[in-house]
Amino acid sequence: MSLPLHSPLTPKLKLHISPKPNPNFTRSISASSRQIDTFTKYSGYVFENNNNNSDADRLSEYDVPKIAAIYRRKPVLLARRVVQIITKLGQWFGARYFDGVLGKTDTMFKVRAAELREILVELGPAFVKIAQAVSSRPDVIPPVYLDELSLLQDRIAPFSSEAAFNTIELELGLPLNMLFSEISPEPVAAASLGQVYQARLRQSGQVVAVKVQRPGVQAAISLDIFILRFLAGWAKKAAKLNTDLQVILDLPHHSLLPMP
Repeated sequence: MSLPLHSPLTPKLKLHISPKPNPNFTRSISASSRQIDTFTKYSGYVFENNNNNSDADRLSEYDVPKIAAIYRRKPVLLARRVVQIITKLGQWFGARYFDGVLGKTDTMFKVRAAELREILVELGPAFVKIAQAVSSRPDVIPPVYLDELSLLQDRIAPFSSEAAFNTIELELGLPLNMLFSEISPEPVAAASLGQVYQARLRQSGQVVAVKVQRPGVQAAISLDIFILRFLAGWAKKAAKLNTDLQVILDLPHHSLLPMP
């Protein structure tokens, strides 16, 4: 049950909810919340089968050896994701190459920057977080790309409120209408890792912020970390780089795992 919340009060409490999917859950939700966000559309296969990601979802800290051990046992899942990443980024680099061949590099510069932002969103939270970190480096990124990457800060599409409300009920063990007297039907904020609803506790009347983790996000992030670290190690050897790219990749990911 979802009710509109009109209280201007600032929430004093944050409830952090991690997902435990329940495929039998049904609810009447507004049409807009049923739209599939890009993360679910392109990375949803990571958690299509709960058995595929249960190990990754149980990670309690950023532990590279544990992540590697999990996905070395899942070669099909690993190969599927690698193909997806290479295909997405390969198409973009191919377009950039032909822009140069056709003498359209300058005219297509802004277009390609926007396309790259869209691709990063499609590829998921790990790529978004890396891009967000890079967007704070005007010394190495062209201004047009910085402008596009800065949009990643506040333009991450929310996932289904149906899934979010399901998660809240499963985690707290009670129906929404027993937990809250009011809850916003749509999230008041959304990011790559989760989204926030405003609600009023039924017992105390206190206004709270309910943060719900995006379903499948921990498994997807840990898989991408494994792939990106492998590619970074390969690139360092192939290009004989002095910079340890794996260490650079690890920095933003320490803030992603463990999940709240």
